[in-house]
Amino acid sequence: MAQKNASQIESIEHVPAGEHGRGFPPFDPQTFASQLFWLALIFIALYLLMSRIALPRIGSILEERRQHVDADLAEAQRIKDDSDAAIAAHEKALAEARARAQMLANATREKAAAAADARRKAVDADLRARVAEADKTIGARRSTAMTNVHDIASEAAAAIVERLTGTAAATQEVAEAVGRALRR
Repeated sequence: MAQKNASQIESIEHVPAGEHGRGFPPFDPQTFASQLFWLALIFIALYLLMSRIALPRIGSILEERRQHVDADLAEAQRIKDDSDAAIAAHEKALAEARARAQMLANATREKAAAAADARRKAVDADLRARVAEADKTIGARRSTAMTNVHDIASEAAAAIVERLTGTAAATQEVAEAVGRALRR
């Protein structure tokens, strides 16, 4: 079989050019007119196909995409504006809430200070009344105690004089001496 293939190859190599034709067909000058006709016909058909069917579809797709992108951008801008407005409203509400909280805190602080001041004044008045009452009681007890001290001092002085001298001292004289000593 190898011999058969080899002989076929040799027969192809030794064939004269005229038997196979006149060379490469597209370069054959006799077919130029039909080639140009078919080129023009296919070009016109492709041009019509592209201009009437493909390009309008591509143009409509591009226009649809552009409109879709524009709509998405407009929607994004609207959402951004809405979020900016919501943020501004939130900030305003937050500022108002802070101001109200500050006012309430101040009012509560003032009320607490007023109540504390009123309680302090009431306690001060109560303490002043108690102190005045205690002063009266102390004054009364002091005068009682001083009377008792005078009597005790007189008795003690009389007892000391009697012990030291052996004679009882006059009660009137002892009372006067104790009175002079206590006044100093």
